[in-house]
Amino acid sequence: MSDLDPRVDLVFEGGGVKGIGLAGAFGTLWQRGYRPQCVAGTSAGAITAALVAAGYSGEELQQIVLEEMDFTMFADPALLDHFGVPGDAAEFLSHRGMHSGDYFLGWIKEKLAAKGKNTFGDLRDDAATSDSRRHRLQVIASDLSAQSMLVLPRDAAQLGYANPDDLPIAEAVRMSMSIPVFFVPVTRRDSGGQDHTIVDGGLLSNFPVWLFDTPPGVVPEFPTFGLLLQAPNQSAPLIVGAPEGHLAPVTAPVDFVKAIVDTMMEAHDRLYVDSADYARTIPIPTLGVGTTEFDIQPAQKQALFESGARAATTFLASWNFDAYRAQFRSANSAAKPQ
Repeated sequence: MSDLDPRVDLVFEGGGVKGIGLAGAFGTLWQRGYRPQCVAGTSAGAITAALVAAGYSGEELQQIVLEEMDFTMFADPALLDHFGVPGDAAEFLSHRGMHSGDYFLGWIKEKLAAKGKNTFGDLRDDAATSDSRRHRLQVIASDLSAQSMLVLPRDAAQLGYANPDDLPIAEAVRMSMSIPVFFVPVTRRDSGGQDHTIVDGGLLSNFPVWLFDTPPGVVPEFPTFGLLLQAPNQSAPLIVGAPEGHLAPVTAPVDFVKAIVDTMMEAHDRLYVDSADYARTIPIPTLGVGTTEFDIQPAQKQALFESGARAATTFLASWNFDAYRAQFRSANSAAKPQ
């Protein structure tokens, strides 16, 4: 494919541990010659997007996901477990989350620093012509205090940052992956002295495939690919539902709250993905792996990674950017922008 335009924007859906499949799909895109310009994501998608924006190649991301990442460490031991108090419920009531997220924060800081990327200023593009492209990375978080969605670093001023360049990338990703109940939320104080409680962006937009869309009437020069995580019993990638045979018990109060959160995060955005969005979407089968299945076994990790790789291969076999633009992005198209 010597005539391939390597430029592409990528948007990664959130999904916790299922995000391993995102790395597999990115690896295939990388091998086929695509090079991301701007990337975005929510939760696990924000983790993948941050590593890609920092400069990790497909091969490097594969090594990180399959060989280096110890997912069990992301679920920091509940502090109250050490004192003989039932951990999950007590930790949630005490800190509004069962796990601190401290290990993850240290881990992602280390990975970003290894590529010389620490703040969003390190990802700034001064030649960009729009705010959505001012920084190579955008991540989605949910501000419970303001009851609003945050696109970071674009909305960094709402969290007290006078300059979005100063926002640490790792902190933004930690906000985006703060699965309610499971992880302790992030608290930030704004310039007016008001505290903001920040949790997983998946509550409001788990698949922000619209983020880099061109304005109405402007035909995009290169595509945006969305990478979507697809449960086993979905009749179509846009329909949500628990994997067959994997119904989650809802007994204890914490289970009840977790079930509400999981349902909200899985369902958001999908009913609003139209045919134009689906045409640029790579649906990745998640093989029944759960969002917080941090004890995932090596064989499952490998299978999920390969599922993402196969999904990208299948998508690229029929992808035609010229045909896509003619149908959805031409001047006469009634579809929404990019």
